[in-house]
Amino acid sequence: MAGPPIRTAPEERLVNLVVALLATEQGLTKDAILTSVSGYREQHEAGASKDALEKMFERDKENLRALGVPVQTIGDAADPLDLRDARYRVPTAEYELPEDISFTPAELALLNLAGGVWSESSLSVQARSGLRKIQALGIDVDAPIVGYSPRISLREPSFAPLQRAIEFGRVVEFDYLKAGEHAARRRRLQPLALVEYDARWHVFGNDLDQRAERTFLLSRVVSDVRLTRTRFDPRLRDGAGERALAGLGEVAARQRALLEVVPGTEAALRLARRAQPAVQGIRVPYVDVHVFADELASYGPEVRVVEPVELRDQVVRRLEAVLAAHAGAPGGAA
Repeated sequence: MAGPPIRTAPEERLVNLVVALLATEQGLTKDAILTSVSGYREQHEAGASKDALEKMFERDKENLRALGVPVQTIGDAADPLDLRDARYRVPTAEYELPEDISFTPAELALLNLAGGVWSESSLSVQARSGLRKIQALGIDVDAPIVGYSPRISLREPSFAPLQRAIEFGRVVEFDYLKAGEHAARRRRLQPLALVEYDARWHVFGNDLDQRAERTFLLSRVVSDVRLTRTRFDPRLRDGAGERALAGLGEVAARQRALLEVVPGTEAALRLARRAQPAVQGIRVPYVDVHVFADELASYGPEVRVVEPVELRDQVVRRLEAVLAAHAGAPGGAA
């Protein structure tokens, strides 16, 4: 008789899946993944249906691709469109640095320090067990996987319960503090996808009170996420991640800040990856004026907002609040 399944955090399962798909050049079949990779294996051994596990894998695959992980599907050599015995992999070449990238001695020193934090011990017992099972299937592992830890610490505690709600197709409730408002409001949501945009996590779904699709910033969820007993059609999840990212991209395309940034500073390094050069400085797209103002204020004198005025005012308010908070402190401003 099958026992109760061992619950694996969704983000842990995703990392285990990436580790497994990176470990072999020829790829893994769906059956091999569901019976060998930690996160699926425990559910399989506990008696979970193959259909449920396959749906979980398809959602995980979509989530990884939305995060930029290049999950490849390899069909039959004679008929590439025949995916009944398809294999899946993440090509290591996609993760290699381009040849034109180089590092200064100081940057290499920092990378070496960071690398020292990781070792073979960062690979958990469950992940090692999964790799052994993959090898037992007769599938070669091209190189040892070092430095991948299937333990992710997420700043927002709402991530894990929202991911579970998406998996099980359950409506959730949570308190959300909208930018510019002083009181949180209760939200009822059919969560369809979790997406990362500009290094911030968002949940996308159907707002049952507004009767429309909405995207919520996880950092503004100010209560526990409660999974209700109400279920929704899992087919609503199809393509949700792509719609969410497209919507965030459209908002950012309409909102571009003109900034003057001191070269060589942290602000210059962090903003350059999403900036376009301008005559006076750089133009940076943003989604949320309050979130972006928080970021810009954290750089202090390294960045100056030229336009829009609303963003500049928001940054000034934050800097003034910091000054006021330190005015009475020992050694603070007079």
